[in-house]
Amino acid sequence: MRVVILCGGESPERDVSLASGGSVARALLERGHEAVLVDPAAAVPLLAGPLQPGDTIDGFAVGKEPPSLSNRRQLRWRMHGALTGGPVLELLRGAELVFLALHGGWGEDGHVQALLEMAGVRFTGAGSAACAAAWHKGRAQAVLGAAGVPVAERVLWRPGAGEVPQDVKRLVAAGPVVAKPVADGSSVSVHRVESLAQLAQVAAETGSGEGELLVEPFLSGREFTVAVVGDQVLPVVEIELTTPVFDYQAKYQPGAVSEVCPAQIPADFASLLQELALRAHHALGFGSDGYSRTDFRCDASGEPMCLEVNALPGLTATSLLPRAAAGADWTYPDLIQRIVDLATH
Repeated sequence: MRVVILCGGESPERDVSLASGGSVARALLERGHEAVLVDPAAAVPLLAGPLQPGDTIDGFAVGKEPPSLSNRRQLRWRMHGALTGGPVLELLRGAELVFLALHGGWGEDGHVQALLEMAGVRFTGAGSAACAAAWHKGRAQAVLGAAGVPVAERVLWRPGAGEVPQDVKRLVAAGPVVAKPVADGSSVSVHRVESLAQLAQVAAETGSGEGELLVEPFLSGREFTVAVVGDQVLPVVEIELTTPVFDYQAKYQPGAVSEVCPAQIPADFASLLQELALRAHHALGFGSDGYSRTDFRCDASGEPMCLEVNALPGLTATSLLPRAAAGADWTYPDLIQRIVDLATH
C-alpha cells in the first residue's frame, strides 16, 4: 500500500511529530508498505521517499524543551499551501492512505482532517468533528461530564481580559491548581500553581493558541492512561511521577517517569478506567475506525477524574500508546498495522 505520512507541522509538538513519523515509516516498511514522509510546514516538505525496505531513515530526536515557534504563522501558511496545491497535494491524491502523525495544532484540532475530508483522501484516526471536540479541553469537559465521565471542576480564563475571575481566585485559595493552555498537547506549558502571583507569572509566560488558560484543582492521586484502538480497550498504564505534573520534559525524556503496564491495580478499578475511556472515546465522536488515549488522575480519595482525550496520541519510542500496545502483546508494527486496517476496512 502507498502511504503518505504527514508529520512535523506547526505546533509545539513538532519534534514529537517528526519522531513519530520516522517510527511509523519504519513499521510500515517492515509490513511491506511503501512510505513517503512529508512535513507540510517545512520549506521543502518532502522529508524522505518513496522509501523501500532497507532504506535508511534519518532519526528525529525529541528535545528537552518544545521547539520555539516564533514563526508559527508562517508555518501555518506553508501547511495550508502544501496541503491545498502543488506536489504535496499530488502525493496525497496518489496515496492509498494518509497516515496522520501531526500531533497538536492543526494536525489534531480537525483542520487537516477537514481538508482531507473535502479532498476525498482517506486518512488514519478520527474525523474532523471528533478531533475538534476533543482538542478544546473546556468544551470537551462539558461533553464528557454530560456522558457520565467524571471530570474535575475547571475554569477558563483569558489573561489580559480584565481582573482574574472570582472562580479562579476561589480555586487558588482552596489549594494548589494546575494551569495549562486550553488547546495544546504533549503537556506543553503545564504548571502547578499555588498563589495568584504565581498564576499571573504563568499567564505572562504561557502562550496559547486560543489565548485561554484552563485552571483546575491539582489532583494529588495516582495517574493513569487508557488507549482505545477501534473498539478494543488496551491495558491500563500507570504513570509514576517524580515531578508534580506530567509535563513535556517528563513525558519525552527516557527514564524521567516510570510507566507500568498493566497497571498494578485491582481488576475492578482497571475495568472502571477502561469503561470510562471507552465512554469518553464514543462521547466525543470517535468511531470504531479511530483510536484515542484518555488520561486520568485520581483525587485525594482515589476517585479517577478524566484530564483529556487525545485524538492523535504520540507514536514515538517512549510514547504511551505503544507502551499500552506492548501490554496487550502487540509489537509496534502490529499497532501501526491495526491503525492502517481501521482506516482501510
